[in-house]
Amino acid sequence: MGKLILSLFLIGPAAWASTQEPAPPPVSADTQKTEQRKGPGAAKDIGSGAGNIGTGAAKGVGNAAKGVGQGAADLVTLHPINAATSVGKGAASAGKDVTVGTVKGTGKIARGVGKAFKKIF
Repeated sequence: MGKLILSLFLIGPAAWASTQEPAPPPVSADTQKTEQRKGPGAAKDIGSGAGNIGTGAAKGVGNAAKGVGQGAADLVTLHPINAATSVGKGAASAGKDVTVGTVKGTGKIARGVGKAFKKIF
């Protein structure tokens, strides 16, 4: 009888422990930092914002040139009303592209600067 009780005390906890899930590995500080970071860093935001501003300006110049070219072709073919319309459309499209690129880029740059200040303070 004594051996039975002794074996229950020795085997029982081992059997119970084997049915439990293993404990998760401890979380290191490096792993915790990478899990916290969800978006791009400050430098990437600032660089991407500058790229958006440049892209908007380039698209705007391209649309302005396209409008002027179409207007010149219309003027040569003696269609002055179509020429004025083409130049106007090109200018409006250029203004839109420059504005959109500038607003997007400025927003990203501001977000990047905010992240940089947040990291400092």
